[in-house]
Amino acid sequence: MRALLASLALFTAAIVNISCSRTHKNSVGVAFESLQSEGWVTGFETIKKELAAHNLEAVEAIANSDANRQYEQINTFITRRVDGIIIAPVDAQTVVPMIKAANEAGIPIVLYNRGPASNDAKWTAVVNDNYKLTKSTVEWMAQLALKSKAKYKAMILIGSLTDSNAVQRRDGFGDAVKPYGDTIEVVSRVSTEWNQEKALAGVTNALQAHPDINFIFCSSDFMLPSVQSALKSAGKYKKVGEPGHVMVGSFDGDNTAYRMLMDGYLDADGVQDLPLEAVNSVQAIQDLRSGKPVPQIIYDQGFVITQENLKEMGPKMWGSTFMQP
Repeated sequence: MRALLASLALFTAAIVNISCSRTHKNSVGVAFESLQSEGWVTGFETIKKELAAHNLEAVEAIANSDANRQYEQINTFITRRVDGIIIAPVDAQTVVPMIKAANEAGIPIVLYNRGPASNDAKWTAVVNDNYKLTKSTVEWMAQLALKSKAKYKAMILIGSLTDSNAVQRRDGFGDAVKPYGDTIEVVSRVSTEWNQEKALAGVTNALQAHPDINFIFCSSDFMLPSVQSALKSAGKYKKVGEPGHVMVGSFDGDNTAYRMLMDGYLDADGVQDLPLEAVNSVQAIQDLRSGKPVPQIIYDQGFVITQENLKEMGPKMWGSTFMQP
């Protein structure tokens, strides 16, 4: 009897192990901060399609901007023994222990669109060169200002400083305008924490305090509706070439930016190639799984779209795909 029970126990254990292996073999955990912006939706959907094309199952998790929840989701992926993890982290700091947990479990981890804070763990990040693209975008705006021979009072909308992307965009803006001190004076730095209400209040107050502001850089297209609303309320929402036009530049490449460029209200936008970042994230997981060498950081260089190159470059913006018929 004992021998029979022992045999049954071994048989049952074997079935459980086979079941677990079948359920989670060739699966990748896809953990996103949220799906509250077109950019996150674009990346999330492209990653899922790319995984499917490689016959990999996407195990999905959305944290709704809650870092603790995202940590729990990563631990669940580890418990389920996924073959890899692609994460769009809530912020640069809280993702570090998640990376280390994945390392301890021997699971490759790739960060999508947002790199981590400094750490000694093993990870790969597929990101835009936020500093370089912002600097290029603002330099184009500064050159336009210089050619006009007018004086400009500038405002920048800054994102959450726990977000490495926001810090790099802030720094790119600062370094871009620095050589143009005789033409551009930065009179307002609006902290938004990536919150529309805070952005709207900040821009509104800045325009009241400095009604001569005529140069605005928005650190994310996600904040453009707040800029639009505040400019309209101040009677300053004018098209390029119209008297009183406020020069506006932004960063991302979403649908709002696309429409504002097409309608003539936005001067320039630094566009991330989010679909490419998604494809590269899946390829990085594939390479890590097979033991191939992978760079720690894989850059998406993006491009600057302006009123001058709009006809050629407009269709290349990922946000253009969100246009309704």
